[in-house]
Amino acid sequence: MPDIEMRFNRDMLVFSAPIDEALGRQGVDVEKDREFISLIEPEAVRNVYQLETVAGAQCLVTNTAGITAARLAHSNMEDRAPELAEAALAVLRSLRPQHIVAEIGPTYLPIDASSASSLKQSRNQYAEAARAFGRGSVDALFLNGMVSLADLQCALMGARMVFDGPVFASVDVEGTGLIARRDQPIEEALDLMAEYGADVAGFSTAAPLDEAVAIARRARAAFGGPVLVQLAVRKHNPRQGAPTAENPYYCPDIMIEAATRLRGAGVQFLRATGNATSPYTGALVAASAGFDVVNA
Repeated sequence: MPDIEMRFNRDMLVFSAPIDEALGRQGVDVEKDREFISLIEPEAVRNVYQLETVAGAQCLVTNTAGITAARLAHSNMEDRAPELAEAALAVLRSLRPQHIVAEIGPTYLPIDASSASSLKQSRNQYAEAARAFGRGSVDALFLNGMVSLADLQCALMGARMVFDGPVFASVDVEGTGLIARRDQPIEEALDLMAEYGADVAGFSTAAPLDEAVAIARRARAAFGGPVLVQLAVRKHNPRQGAPTAENPYYCPDIMIEAATRLRGAGVQFLRATGNATSPYTGALVAASAGFDVVNA
């Protein structure tokens, strides 16, 4: 696999979509089995990633958003993070992707930003999750969906304790550019990403494309480095006919315009998330593959 860092500010790259929607359509109880699906149904997981590979995704993202001990504890699996990480990586290695990116989602632990003990506890959760992947096994870590500035800070600090490769960080934002469920502008998150060692700054949004592009321009201006944008698909409805504020990414074709406009805003990394499947990934790839990042 080529060094992903060598491609920063150069090639447009697309992340694979989450596998939940595709597995759910096959009858898998994703909510119940998400944490250990790679252990009990590796072939089913591989088949979904195979579709993402055929769609052209250059970066395959591990199915490990819930790998922190706090989240694994709900399934009494808090001591099995290394085993789960290895199972997820084994599936992706078998497909020989250009890049493997290890996802770590939020712990959802309450954090008291004024308490050193609370911050340390949260930081250590992320450090242990990052350590589970081992040295040299992935091209980058992906701290995705961090729920607050304190959570983002702890995640970055924990990751940097044990991982010296590229780190992607992303927060969920509303169309106004405020962190979801928080009265905090994305610029504050971007400042933290820069301060605590994120190499790529990102956000996820279900907002209409005009608003997503405007936020992307803000992110590019504030961060200065590579930017990742995730567009959250709420519902696949090809009969809808046109984007709406409630469901702006209703079919894969919309992603062609989205990729083109986001590239024009200086974005390098693209991903369809939420209820997206491989056709959404394929549309992003079709509109971006072979292009360099625009120096916006």
